[in-house]
Amino acid sequence: MADRIHVVPHFHWDREWYFTAEESKILLVRDMEEVLTVLETKREYPCFVLDGQTSVLEDYFSVKPENYERVRKLVQQGRLIIGPWYTQTDEMVVGGESMIRNLLYGMMDCEKLGPRMDIGYLPDSFGQTARLPQILNGFGIKRCIFWRGTSERMGTDKTEFYWEGPDKSKVLVQLLPLGYAIGKYLPTEPDELKTRLDKYLPVLDKGAAADDILLPNGHDQMPIQKNIFQVMEEIEKLYPGRKVSIGRYEDVFERTEELDRLDTLKGEFLDGKYMRVHRSIYSSRADLKSANTRIENKITNLLEPLMSIAYSLGVPYEHGLMEQLWKDLLKNHAHDSIGCCCSDKVHRAIEDRFFLTEERTNQLMDFYMRQIADSMDSTISVDKLIAFNLLPYERTEVITGEVITRFPDFELEDEEGGKIPFEICRKETIDPGLIDRQIVHYGNYEPFVKYKIIFQDTIPAMGYRTYFLKESQGEDRSVSEGTLTDVIENRYYKIQVSKNGTLCITDKESGNTYSEVLLLEDGSDDGDGYDYSPLEEDFVVTSRAACADVKIRCLNYMTKAEVRYSLPVPKDLDSRKNKICDAVLEVFWNITLRKDSRVIEITSEVHNQAKDHRLRVLIPSSMGTGHSVCDNQLGVIRRPVEDRAMEVWEKENWSERPDSIYPFLSYVYPEGDRGIAVLTNSVREYEMTGYGYDTTAITLFRCVGVLGKEKLYRRPGRPSGIKMETPDSQMQGVKRFEFALTTWISCAAQQAKEYITPVITYNKMPYHAMKLNPAEIRVPYQYSLLNIEEKRLILSALKKAEKADELILRCYNPFDCGLELHGDLNRLVWNERRLDEKENGKNDDCSSMVIEPGQIKTFAVKPENKGKF
Repeated sequence: MADRIHVVPHFHWDREWYFTAEESKILLVRDMEEVLTVLETKREYPCFVLDGQTSVLEDYFSVKPENYERVRKLVQQGRLIIGPWYTQTDEMVVGGESMIRNLLYGMMDCEKLGPRMDIGYLPDSFGQTARLPQILNGFGIKRCIFWRGTSERMGTDKTEFYWEGPDKSKVLVQLLPLGYAIGKYLPTEPDELKTRLDKYLPVLDKGAAADDILLPNGHDQMPIQKNIFQVMEEIEKLYPGRKVSIGRYEDVFERTEELDRLDTLKGEFLDGKYMRVHRSIYSSRADLKSANTRIENKITNLLEPLMSIAYSLGVPYEHGLMEQLWKDLLKNHAHDSIGCCCSDKVHRAIEDRFFLTEERTNQLMDFYMRQIADSMDSTISVDKLIAFNLLPYERTEVITGEVITRFPDFELEDEEGGKIPFEICRKETIDPGLIDRQIVHYGNYEPFVKYKIIFQDTIPAMGYRTYFLKESQGEDRSVSEGTLTDVIENRYYKIQVSKNGTLCITDKESGNTYSEVLLLEDGSDDGDGYDYSPLEEDFVVTSRAACADVKIRCLNYMTKAEVRYSLPVPKDLDSRKNKICDAVLEVFWNITLRKDSRVIEITSEVHNQAKDHRLRVLIPSSMGTGHSVCDNQLGVIRRPVEDRAMEVWEKENWSERPDSIYPFLSYVYPEGDRGIAVLTNSVREYEMTGYGYDTTAITLFRCVGVLGKEKLYRRPGRPSGIKMETPDSQMQGVKRFEFALTTWISCAAQQAKEYITPVITYNKMPYHAMKLNPAEIRVPYQYSLLNIEEKRLILSALKKAEKADELILRCYNPFDCGLELHGDLNRLVWNERRLDEKENGKNDDCSSMVIEPGQIKTFAVKPENKGKF
């Protein structure tokens, strides 16, 4: 029996859930006033924890700025405990850089007010990523608190243990085995209080590694409990021999750190034995999750490297715009928000934030490309097309770009005057008012023509190459229709489209053939916003009997296939039970294979007219497998294809069935050398299925009509969340998803990075609706900021440092062997940094070093002469 009970006052503040952020902000004003008043007037009340996220204070100050100094004073006294996060992030479906920025902006918010809580506090995230110890250590955090995902089969039955990351980073964990709310609204009436605590204390005692147990005194949006001292006195009377104190989480950690021996655990925590982790929440509102994937990739893979290139050339780096952009995205990364287990009103708010964040991202990308283009000399030609490669090595690519011009005929030239062959694959007339309103104002109504062109060239590492539009005579600039063909083919693949719309892919190098690729599987979903759960007697239909309309066109630089068909499915659960297909899914595949590419690009559009179902696309391999391999936050993880607990979960009364449905971030493939890797820029949920687990099933979307539901086939008992109708979650209408395939699975990480980091282009014209004064700097026509020779090292971030005139570059090694980093030795100096961008005590130049398996390395990159780039 633990003889010390530590009461920690707090609230858990979901900004939104079944209620909106606007509703919760109104409550926040009242609750914060009570917290501040109690701390200011009652010295015996030592502290209050603001849920580990500074967004709570940001929301509060947006309506109560006059209380800033009150808050700052209490934070500096150590009585109002803030940080370290900006929002209470989910850990499974958001990218590693998003988690790092969440801590970075949380840290910066705390620095304005006072000390942060140095605990990785995540009391309600739906599972814990194996990379969290590394991420926390990168911010100097050595302690962690969470609730969900563990069981004794992880390696301990104790609530205190060490958690080790792949690179030997380590945090001390204080588990909340019964959650963060066991001390909510504690009664002072003895019998009622004893009834409550008699349920909890045996569990807490059993797991305690020392004589200390935690009793968090708080709940969702719960006001401060003003009579907590009466409750504490009553507890000591009811349980003689136990000492009850009120204080901080740190008090328990300090005592735990004195213990001689604690168990050490490794890996991710996704067990749903004692608490629900919602292993299939990764596909709830797949449209919103796909938007998040796309926007994360745009910001970290395109926008920030682009701004870094511009900064190195003398263009200001706008940190304020980036902080606003990131924070709006991070608001959507709170565990309920990105879980999409919310009301329809909240989902609409999330969708709006995604829209605004993507719009800002697109406009910033355009603005920084424009500033580079405007800073070029116009002697050769004002009209230019600039291609940007935002990876740290040279790339030869088939490039797609848009050119807007009034030239009746034009050609493309490089800096030396060499002709660049290209094809036109689309052409449309543009009203001049959309290009520059001043043209129309002065009576010039001659239209512009926008061309979509494709060509192939080599672009410098982390840099750009400029092409010049020249008016020409006699050139045929009509749209290329290509050649109709019956096969998709390049030097690596031969792909045939079957009558039912599936693909038969032959890898020309290995000779392996993969049949029925892109077969669709549609089954029931009797679940809710948290979990997929089929009918116990399910009726599954596939597209095997579909009759597809197929058109394949071969252009000089790519082959494109359009595949359309209708898939009959049951319209709802009643039809599913009766095995009646009385609705139709209209399916469209757009398949692109570029010249010399190992990646097969796929866009999927599905017009959904059915309810309560799950649609998956199947990617078979040539052999069965025992494990899947995919990326997680800045690393790679290997998972068994079947959870052994499936045999005992009902007998052991698990909270949810341990189906092997998992998240991935950018790639997943079956372990072995004869499979297909799936690369994604949208959906992030998979399961290994089929005979011998030879098929990767990717969830395109699932449709449900309620937020919470009880007695699910795969999740017995009470409903999760709130029983509330969410008709928008039935995902009606046209849904669009982007993913790709490659058989080069030994380099799947690199292939995925290239897929989600395409070469982008900017068209410079003499006209622009938004005028700028002439640029004060001059930039070259061709430029490379930096180069990393080892392509297998995955670039995670390139951005300007928050507080120094240097760039921050982060990369990681997903392979099981050391990889050598060779950076620019002559021009740049590389110094190692922590994830929080602070010095780590190593100031030697790190432009040549070995990055070991599982390591994440962050560097400050600056000119050798300490001047401008």
